[in-house]
Amino acid sequence: MQVRPNKKEPRAIDIHVGNRIRLRRLALDWSQTKLGEALDVSFQQVQKYEKGLNRVGASRLQRAAEVLSVSISYFFEGGPETSNGSEQNAAVTSSDEMLQFLATEEGVALNRAFARLNDPQVRRKIVALVKALAPSDAALTPAMAFEE
Repeated sequence: MQVRPNKKEPRAIDIHVGNRIRLRRLALDWSQTKLGEALDVSFQQVQKYEKGLNRVGASRLQRAAEVLSVSISYFFEGGPETSNGSEQNAAVTSSDEMLQFLATEEGVALNRAFARLNDPQVRRKIVALVKALAPSDAALTPAMAFEE
């Protein structure tokens, strides 16, 4: 017997696509309002897309790809795999965790600043510092990972 997910809960792929929309929007330094205007929807609708609460239709996803200057496949890269036609119910994969972090304001700011560093030795030292400051993997719970 196949268990059907609760219809009110967002599906993993909808959450993933929403995260990718948010990631690209933040990389372009766009507000939800600006993206909403480009897609002819409200910023509240953009919020729902980004959280995976509302699915993005095919034509709107194509428009999002155009205005965000990415291919349609961008939204699905690193997405949840399917098994026998049903979505796997894994909690959070490491790629999803990275996307969640990169989609935060802090993640975008850190990524932009780090990318401007030209000295590889400085980059390595910063990575070593962050690793030293971070709790060990064993002490890190999923809830702690991306508290805002």
